[in-house]
Amino acid sequence: MKPQVNVVEIGPRDGFQNVKEFIPTALKLEIIRNILKAGIRKVQITSFVSTRAIPQMQDAEEVAKTVIEEYPCAELFALVPNVYGAKSAVAVGLKEIAPVISLSASHNIANVKRTHEQSYAQIGQMRQLFPELKLTVDIATAFGCPFEGCMPVEQLLEMIGRLKSMGIHAFTLCDTIGIAYPSQVKHVMQEVKAAFPGSEFNIHIHDTRNLGVLNSYTAVLAGADSVQTALGGLGGCPFAPGATGNTATEDFIYLLQREGYETGVDFEVLMAAARMEFDRIDGNFSGHQIRISKNPRYVKQEA
Repeated sequence: MKPQVNVVEIGPRDGFQNVKEFIPTALKLEIIRNILKAGIRKVQITSFVSTRAIPQMQDAEEVAKTVIEEYPCAELFALVPNVYGAKSAVAVGLKEIAPVISLSASHNIANVKRTHEQSYAQIGQMRQLFPELKLTVDIATAFGCPFEGCMPVEQLLEMIGRLKSMGIHAFTLCDTIGIAYPSQVKHVMQEVKAAFPGSEFNIHIHDTRNLGVLNSYTAVLAGADSVQTALGGLGGCPFAPGATGNTATEDFIYLLQREGYETGVDFEVLMAAARMEFDRIDGNFSGHQIRISKNPRYVKQEA
């Protein structure tokens, strides 16, 4: 068996936020429970954002409080766009948050309505207010931007360096619109790990061109500390034209297990969770999820 690969489920945040109709809180909790039951150890359970911008997250506090109480040993975290969101996350008992900044200045304005300097100030304030809290900064558009195109790796290294100087040591490199390709992923991972040894680097790949699994696996081979995926491939970015779903958790777990990696995940339980998610949140999934959910050979992992 090859070494453990840490797969982080981000569907309850990045997946749910793209569903137009409000998902009942009880259903969100049921899906999260099934994800944890399958053996996923770390889950991004919600985001503390403006409910005017993303109404789907209006029950963030209730979801977070319930899951924290039921699963005190699970690794649970939430996305926060600002200090106000960070305070809300801390108030419900979360020990890790994910502030977000875009490598692209244009996307940063579109996504969080701030300049880079304003985002740095917000993240710095979070670090000062909550010194014991783990901050894992999501760097959006790390591989390319819908407005500015390809992003130079030198620009990424400069941003990470500045964040490091503020006391941030964990980062998630996000392919926000799914334009990355394997050699680029490998190069970027090698560059950041060489420049900042000892820092934590995670990967978050969207599946716009059906390269999500390949790019994520490339990141694993290049030394990524974890890979973020979403059950059923649900997700996207509401503020990035052209963004489609995330890499499907079940696809990636299937690949890892067949390649001999330890995941700690019961694939059959995971697939049952994916089918339940599809059945209960009807009409919001792509043909990809329908194919996965209906394919019995895939479910049974026949040799």
